[in-house]
Amino acid sequence: MRVRIFPPALLGGTPWRWRSSGAAVLRVLAVWLVSTLTLLALAGILPDFRLQSPGGDSATFIATTAAIGAGVFGLLSVLVWPVLVRALLLVPALVLGTLVFFLNGSLLWLALSLVPYGRGSAEPGTAVVVAAVMSAASSATGTALAVRDDGAYRRRLARLAGRRRRREGLGPAPRTPGTVFLQLDGVGHDLLREAVSGPPSGPPLMPAVAEMYACTHRLTRWRTDWPSQTGASQLGILHGTNKDVPAFRWYEKDSGEVLVSNRPSGAAELQRRAVEETGDRGLLALDGASRGNLFSGGAGQVALVVSVAARRGRENRSRAGYFAYFSDPANATRTAVSFVAEVVRELVQATRSRLRGDRPRVPRGGLYPLIRAFATVVQRDVVVAAVLGDVFSGRTAVFADLVGYDEVAHHSGPRGGDARQVLRRLDRSVALIAKAARRAPRPYRIVLLSDHGQSAGETFRATYGLTLEDLVRAGCGLPVSRRVGRTPSGAEARAAARAALHRPEDGAQDEERKPSRNEGPVVLASGNLGLVSFPDVPGRMSREQVDKRHPALLRTLADHPGIGFLLVHSDRHGPVVLGGGGAEHRLETGEITGGADPLAPFGPGAAEAVRRSAGFRNVPDIVINSVVDPGTGAVHAFEQQIGSHGGLGGEQNEAFLLWPRELSAPTDGEELAGAERVHLVLRRWLNEAAGPPVPATRPGGAIEETGRELPHSRPPAARPA
Repeated sequence: MRVRIFPPALLGGTPWRWRSSGAAVLRVLAVWLVSTLTLLALAGILPDFRLQSPGGDSATFIATTAAIGAGVFGLLSVLVWPVLVRALLLVPALVLGTLVFFLNGSLLWLALSLVPYGRGSAEPGTAVVVAAVMSAASSATGTALAVRDDGAYRRRLARLAGRRRRREGLGPAPRTPGTVFLQLDGVGHDLLREAVSGPPSGPPLMPAVAEMYACTHRLTRWRTDWPSQTGASQLGILHGTNKDVPAFRWYEKDSGEVLVSNRPSGAAELQRRAVEETGDRGLLALDGASRGNLFSGGAGQVALVVSVAARRGRENRSRAGYFAYFSDPANATRTAVSFVAEVVRELVQATRSRLRGDRPRVPRGGLYPLIRAFATVVQRDVVVAAVLGDVFSGRTAVFADLVGYDEVAHHSGPRGGDARQVLRRLDRSVALIAKAARRAPRPYRIVLLSDHGQSAGETFRATYGLTLEDLVRAGCGLPVSRRVGRTPSGAEARAAARAALHRPEDGAQDEERKPSRNEGPVVLASGNLGLVSFPDVPGRMSREQVDKRHPALLRTLADHPGIGFLLVHSDRHGPVVLGGGGAEHRLETGEITGGADPLAPFGPGAAEAVRRSAGFRNVPDIVINSVVDPGTGAVHAFEQQIGSHGGLGGEQNEAFLLWPRELSAPTDGEELAGAERVHLVLRRWLNEAAGPPVPATRPGGAIEETGRELPHSRPPAARPA
């Protein structure tokens, strides 16, 4: 139960204040009554919980004991619980989730001990159950009453917004629209179209998003870069550049280390490089908030942001989102219950898949059930709560990433039943945020987008019986290990979970981070994108050097049926794409020799995307892309994933953008390609919300209509020579 204490000024004055105060008091009394009745019902059901002396008491006496116990429990929840949660931010968030039941039970036991009559008692295990049920009942009652009183709800939001703005000296909330960018991680364009269209004779999978699409929003696709993964896409979207990001993880010869984009150290370094490249803090630099992302986007308010997770000190507020959410015991209880339910759901679904003999299928044991539950429950709940707080406070720009679908689709497939369930829950989160935006102290525009899609397919190892590293070592004439190694997953949720566990950098993977220069080639994977580097050779090896050192390697790789093409650098022809049967595509001239164009199966934008990545300073010696089935779009991931992204082929390269119709179109009809162009579109939309249209210059020199330029919305500056 939550008890609200109003200042004296609120209890007098205008009639509406009297009505507001009276309604609030009635809500408190209603919650108190429900909590008392819940306590009485549980005392009659549970054998180890009582509200009377062993000799018995009158009904009035028992009811009084229950009322006092419920009231004391509610006061302790309001006064003590936030202090406990703030102290427990020193422990991992996932551990905090497991402590929720114990803490709630302890508060109930303390409440019963404070009852003057000394009649209440409960066994420790029973106290946990009783406290959980009471928190859920009081939360449901308070929410139902607040929702029915829309006027009180709006006034509460206005007070929250005004309090924050006065504290920060910002004055009243502006009437210009704010913008909420919600990233549905891994949801491709075609998948979203299916989810909002629904079957011919049934409702859509995502009804809230379907209503947006039908009434207020427009949908377009945008083509991702190569690589097609969250690190590259989100860095480009939030910071305006993803230059020199060749994959999810890659070996850098200058430092001799593997840089991984979803680790705090890697994300922080990529963000530093992007800010240095553009001379701009990012999309969210002015009154912005970054929630659940890899990068901050220059926001002053951050929660669950990987690039700041490794920092120590007051400037790191990434874990503040946990406190803001778990300081409500009802939230903590609900999330803890949902977490356990999700773990059980994954175990059941994995068992069913194994018994049915589903193909393709990957192992789903180990820590994966916990990782899935973290991504689909804890991360989602905390991020959504943070976004609601931003909307209620009237922030100008909010960018949040919901990673649950991407994590589940890696292991269950992009269109599997498990992944579809996650989409339904994401739709409910979108609906909740949209409802809050309608009651916010300023108007809001909600933009939905994705960073990439996912392509289905059997893994490379399951299809051909060997890993990519085995194939590379065999082509080099090196011994192949009989022990099959495990390729670390590229899923974003794992990094967020490590940060929540206070283990932002996995010490067990130090060998992967800094491999020995004398143990042969370093072979890494990012979905169906493979990377080969030779640590003992400084600089990028040319095709001629590779052929001289390992004459069979390039042909072994290019002619393998599971590999679509290789990217190498030739001393004579510059960047060259190699395909099976001796086919070559020389990217500088567009000349194709020796057979069919190896890039043709990957679509019309493939050559441009590969040419761009070929110019990165840290591109590996050999870059490998798996084959794609032209009919189904299936690829072969070099990781243990049956839904993957990172390379070219299939739906992974088709992301979406769903924007309000009052905003200008993203393009003038040409294809929207690359995260950096999406960044410019989002900046333009923020400008349009700032005031009346004024002419602004596009990067190419053409004039377009945008809004008044904001300090955070200037085009990225050119990097000084």
